[in-house]
Amino acid sequence: MKNQLPFNFIWPEMLWLLVALPLLVLLYVWLMRRRKKVALRYASLALVKQALGRSSAWRRHVPPALMLLALAALLLAVARPTAVISLPSQQETIVLAMDVSGSMRAADVQPNRLVASQEAAKAFVAELPRSVRVAVVQFAGTAAVVQPPTHSREDVYAAIDRFQLQRGTATGSGIVLSLATLFPDAGIDLSQITGQRAMPPGPNDKPRPEFTPVEPGSYGSAAIIMLTDGQRTTGPDPLEAAKMAADRGVRVYTVGIGTKEGETIGFEGWSMRVRLDEDALKAVAQMTRADYFYAGTAEDLKKVYQGLSTRLVVERKETEISGLVAALGALFVVLSAALSVAWFGRVA
Repeated sequence: MKNQLPFNFIWPEMLWLLVALPLLVLLYVWLMRRRKKVALRYASLALVKQALGRSSAWRRHVPPALMLLALAALLLAVARPTAVISLPSQQETIVLAMDVSGSMRAADVQPNRLVASQEAAKAFVAELPRSVRVAVVQFAGTAAVVQPPTHSREDVYAAIDRFQLQRGTATGSGIVLSLATLFPDAGIDLSQITGQRAMPPGPNDKPRPEFTPVEPGSYGSAAIIMLTDGQRTTGPDPLEAAKMAADRGVRVYTVGIGTKEGETIGFEGWSMRVRLDEDALKAVAQMTRADYFYAGTAEDLKKVYQGLSTRLVVERKETEISGLVAALGALFVVLSAALSVAWFGRVA
């Protein structure tokens, strides 16, 4: 059963040092009794109580008690405590993989799917912290990087505004190229995207780095957000592409745009019925430990991106808090010394 305690410790064996605390308490009690016996040698008990005063009887114990708390906090810090707290996400790069296929001209989302996705994507980017880099990948029959990772929001907006509708929908290509954008030196094979046969490595080519799969969703420095109607017509299988992302720990958040009923659209003399393929998008998100969001209207799409911004900017994670505990111990030390000087004119 998983430990449900609010705190864990990286070095729990160091908690044995806390045994010293009750020993110090016993030592303090012994010293106080010894001090009382010494005082009784020179004056009667009544005179001692009168000299000390009622208020000082409890005041004398406050600084040592604070010092004991300080020592306890410092000993806990040695054990390196951890806690699950909300922190800014470590995700530093977001890749927007956006569908520009002909089906995105459907007007079941006003004014049409493409324009609604562009507006919402730009609003999402505007809410991201400036420390987060953003890349843009467009995909239709093929995929292309229209904006490499950048901190410039203006460049990202311009790339999104340049979208041109194309034929075909290769959702798998969008994922694979997004991964290659995140890991440019990983040697990811892009031949399945370009349609060209992969060339054998030349004598001057660097050897492809050895790849070891990691836990799905464990890569915290980047994420992919794919917006599409999910109807794949060409390119690699999106589930195989999702497996590539999962093996690298990258989460692929999928956003389904359009209505489940869809509509019939015409383009260059042909017509087709375009519907939202939610099953495919849910499978991609589930495989990569991410989430699927449905956006049936332009307003829904804006809410989806707002929710994504919250998820990507803040996350709850287990974090070492040794520094905070040590700082609390130091505060107790300062407070103990200050009260001792204020009440007794010396550091007890």
